[in-house]
Amino acid sequence: MTVIAPNVASLPPALALPFLGLPGPRRSSALQTGAAPRLSALPPPRPRRPKDQTALQIVRFGKMASGVQVADEVCRIFYDMKVRKCSTPEEIKKRKKAVIFCLSADKKCIIVEEGKEILVGDVGVTITDPFKHFVGMLPEKDCRYALYDASFETKESRKEELMFFLWAPELAPLKSKMIYASSKDAIKKKFPGIKHECQANGPEDLNRASIAEKLGGSLIVAFEGCPV
Repeated sequence: MTVIAPNVASLPPALALPFLGLPGPRRSSALQTGAAPRLSALPPPRPRRPKDQTALQIVRFGKMASGVQVADEVCRIFYDMKVRKCSTPEEIKKRKKAVIFCLSADKKCIIVEEGKEILVGDVGVTITDPFKHFVGMLPEKDCRYALYDASFETKESRKEELMFFLWAPELAPLKSKMIYASSKDAIKKKFPGIKHECQANGPEDLNRASIAEKLGGSLIVAFEGCPV
């Protein structure tokens, strides 16, 4: 004899559960015996879950000054990049086009990261695209500060202006992000007169179109010699 299985989807839940291998609803013993059903006691209220302490700590930490100091060399480099004195061709070549700053090993001072710089004399000689090279110097898994001497063109003139960067990639440790974010004001106070600031969390924030937008939006027609 052939047994035809019913269409489970069309059955009421109480009848469909056994076909799915699940126990059906139990009938109350009170209903079986005809006695009046008893009201069970209400379950005790669930205890309130404590607030996310980590999230609170991040918020509080971000509002606090980190106490990090800024090395004198950082201030000197900023002054040299900002003040464009009449210099000889050899002195101009030694001027910094870009420089990266990091926290010291003990996390107490912002210093110049050794070997992470671009000189004006390198552009067109050993470095073809200075901005691309600058982005390549930033670490994938840690935060940094940076100064970049941006060269761009508007519809009327060619300009060079400093940009301040806070690099905080997604893969950076949470503690590093917190310290760099809370120490940003400390280093910015040492860089008076900076017009342009960029906080980047990934390479997509450092494309030419994004930088041109921060420099002047639709007024910018070229950045580092490339149309935008």
